[in-house]
Amino acid sequence: MERKRSRMQIIFDMLNLINNKHGRIKPTHLMYKANLSHKQMSLYLEELTKKGLVSSEEEKGKKEIILTKKGKDFLIKYAQMIEFEDTFGL
Repeated sequence: MERKRSRMQIIFDMLNLINNKHGRIKPTHLMYKANLSHKQMSLYLEELTKKGLVSSEEEKGKKEIILTKKGKDFLIKYAQMIEFEDTFGL
């Protein structure tokens, strides 16, 4: 049986999904692709926005979540950490 994702894994998944969609994604698409409830996604987005990893933009009544440079840097560093752990079998 698989264990639940950690908080960091969820954040990495969310940022990676945004990055894979050319740095922009609609909130509903992010919620479904990240397999989160609306409440969970809202809490994570609030935190990510406060920390400067994502921003949001509304154009013609449509909201989009945008990955910032700081968010891209986080993705790179976190991927390096995962690779480091895997190298040593941790």
